[in-house]
Amino acid sequence: MEKRSDIETGAALPSGPTKKETPMRETQVRESYAVETRDLTMLFGKFKALDKLNLRIQRGIIYGLLGPNGAGKTTAIKIACGLLTPTGGQAFVLGTKVPNRSILPQIGYMPQETALYVELSVHQNMELFGELYGMTPKKIAEKEDELLRFVALEKWKHSPVANLSGGMRHRTSLACSMIHEPRILLLDEPTVGVDPELRSAFWQYFTALKQSGVTIIITTHYMDEAQHCDKIGLVRQGRLIADGTPLEITKETKTTNLEDAFLALSRGQETS
Repeated sequence: MEKRSDIETGAALPSGPTKKETPMRETQVRESYAVETRDLTMLFGKFKALDKLNLRIQRGIIYGLLGPNGAGKTTAIKIACGLLTPTGGQAFVLGTKVPNRSILPQIGYMPQETALYVELSVHQNMELFGELYGMTPKKIAEKEDELLRFVALEKWKHSPVANLSGGMRHRTSLACSMIHEPRILLLDEPTVGVDPELRSAFWQYFTALKQSGVTIIITTHYMDEAQHCDKIGLVRQGRLIADGTPLEITKETKTTNLEDAFLALSRGQETS
């Protein structure tokens, strides 16, 4: 299996839009972050998925949102993509308040559930996503070849997605999210169903993307994956209970690993 961990994306980095009505100082603060949320709250009926979540994620880093299932990670990602409108609070992506259609071409989103047209082939799905973002046929072909090598799906290029395994569909979804060379990648559980060898290759590629200036935000419940992140946010019951580097968080909690750190922080939250 061929791996490419040092692929250069050559991604163009256009300047983000600004808001004329926003004071310059506040605009500069917002634009210094890839994603910022302010008291972000989301209710589904009586269930509070997010409870005044406050995030400030710097540009050009790999940031991991960690927490158990139901912690609110996916909800936060969907709000950042503009797929959900929050019940309360605000969210900004690259300085632009979301939801806002103008920011969508700069975002690559890979959902937890596979969002593909199963009757189409891998190639046709990638071609469609590229066309939706206004890419030329030549550029689509170049990126498609590069990404199919990365996710090790060259042999299945013309196979219908319906015939692929769950892991292969997940890899196809990841490739489609990156076809248009976005400035920010929002990846919801990107390594689920991926074998350890390819999972390692994914992280090498994510690091290469970061070095080219792409911001990557990843949700996961695998605590060991946090070691690949520059910074992490631990989320519990819709709230951010810790934010920093993995080393900073383990030092603060006087633990040796993030799983123990999360448990210590959770106990502290329950008794406070």
